[in-house]
Amino acid sequence: MKSMPPRLVVFFLLLIVLFLIIRENMITRPDRLYQTTSGHVEMCLSCHKSEKLDPAHDARTLGCSPCHLGDTMAIDKEKAHKGIVKNPGDLRVVEKTCGIEGCHAPDIKKIKNSLMATNRGILSTLLYYWGEAENQNGNFSVEELLVSGRTSLALDYFRKLCATCHLWKPKGDLPGFFGTKGGGCTACHSLMPPGYEPPANDTGKKIHPLISKKIPVENCVRCHNRSGRIGISYTGVYESENYGTPYKNGQMSKLTLPGNRYYLELPPDIHYKQGMGCIDCHTRDEVMGDGTGYAHYEEQLEIKCESCHPASPIQAAKIGLTRKNNKMTNIEKDENSFVLVNRLNGKKQPLKPARPGICNFSGHKRLTCESCHSAWVPQCYGCHVKRDMRETHLDKLSMKETAGWWQEGRSYLRYEEPMLAVWGNEIVVVTPGCQDIVTLVDEEGRADRRFNRLTMAAINPHTTQAKGRACPECHINSKTLGLGQGTVSYENSKWLFTPASQGVTTEIGPTPPLDAFGSIDGHALQHGSRPDLRPFNREELGRILRVGLCLECHKEYNDPAYKNYGPETRCRKGIRDKKMSP
Repeated sequence: MKSMPPRLVVFFLLLIVLFLIIRENMITRPDRLYQTTSGHVEMCLSCHKSEKLDPAHDARTLGCSPCHLGDTMAIDKEKAHKGIVKNPGDLRVVEKTCGIEGCHAPDIKKIKNSLMATNRGILSTLLYYWGEAENQNGNFSVEELLVSGRTSLALDYFRKLCATCHLWKPKGDLPGFFGTKGGGCTACHSLMPPGYEPPANDTGKKIHPLISKKIPVENCVRCHNRSGRIGISYTGVYESENYGTPYKNGQMSKLTLPGNRYYLELPPDIHYKQGMGCIDCHTRDEVMGDGTGYAHYEEQLEIKCESCHPASPIQAAKIGLTRKNNKMTNIEKDENSFVLVNRLNGKKQPLKPARPGICNFSGHKRLTCESCHSAWVPQCYGCHVKRDMRETHLDKLSMKETAGWWQEGRSYLRYEEPMLAVWGNEIVVVTPGCQDIVTLVDEEGRADRRFNRLTMAAINPHTTQAKGRACPECHINSKTLGLGQGTVSYENSKWLFTPASQGVTTEIGPTPPLDAFGSIDGHALQHGSRPDLRPFNREELGRILRVGLCLECHKEYNDPAYKNYGPETRCRKGIRDKKMSP
């Protein structure tokens, strides 16, 4: 057998040495070959060396391509960036990024079916309100509108004024505040590092956002700051009339929201004061969806106050369970009591049961917790809407200017005295939602069509306070009872009401008082946002107001007079005629 030539021996020895060097580098210095700790080569890392995310998504762990796609082996910038995705969370590409097998695949169907992605409730309700659907349970969705381009009068209104608050909206497609909205998964899970200050211009150093499951309140408020305004209400921000008051040093107020909207500072929700974020109450399946295409928020909703603050032994046995009997993962037993573990900071907060004798008072069985403990609610009366076909407006779905410029105004704004009504078998807070007074102007500048749709909507204001409302705030307050501001009187064994407001006169005639859901006789003066949402009827108003007559002497809920209170109860003072006003 011939021996190997010396040159080949040297060649193979060099190969072995080179292999050992490469192997050593791959083990001890993977950055030299741009290899991630998960084991694949990413030439992206030859340029992107400073981006630091959370450990699960860090470039040294995953690389760049699993999230952003592109060509991982290219060393030329243009080739490497071919097919790159700037926002991996965008719902248009999410199956190739966040939703790949081994990452978050099970969540994608849930998110795309969630109300925050579909806007199904907003769309179906608007079409129903404006007479374009027989009911408000339609299966309309933003995705369908994006694909089909479908439009109508109501949909044109949605496309131009409402379509910046859904998960299909691309992040950064609009300037300023509106550009921060949307983005699919990153709408919630993307946030800047603590202390980050944006560069003064586009030439500044770019910072890669963090990806986090600790979603701050600020992310939620990006969208939840109009309509019901529950996001800003939670933090104690009330969008006020557009006067810029109170003035300071002769200048208009500096307290403004995006869109040059002025605000006042009111008591925030007690949960916010204690450092709780939205995700401390609202569950994962509730926010992201559980895969079911629900029609309205109350169907997707899981959280209930009794999950943390039981008012009876039966409720206490179900502490930590949602409406759908799912376990809240941040409620734990700590020795002999239960605590809520703050999802943002890990702080343990004791859970206090509802106050016995008050929250379970027999006369208040139908009261929801928010109907008594909500301190205030934004009430935007008279939404004057005009579409002018002589001008164009940006369609926020197609991103094209199309004929028809929409303009909104309002009659007035209030925040005090949350109004109550009946939803099914519960007493809830209601607020105008919406009181549309619509005028359409044609291409010649003539009034084409006019219609009104006045609606009261159920709402949880997210302005919870520890102390509930005092008895007179409901039993002698006409505004709370849905009658509107005015004076209630009891004369000749009959309840009468004199309203302070007479409504407004529109092109198609006068409206009822905008702050009145129903009449003293129990007739509805406005629509309810759900078929079974209604004002108090005549019998209910009579029972509530009769207690109001007694409050002059019997001021406390635990007064013996209320122990066996019923229709046969008579007042010894013989009160016959009396006027009541708040």
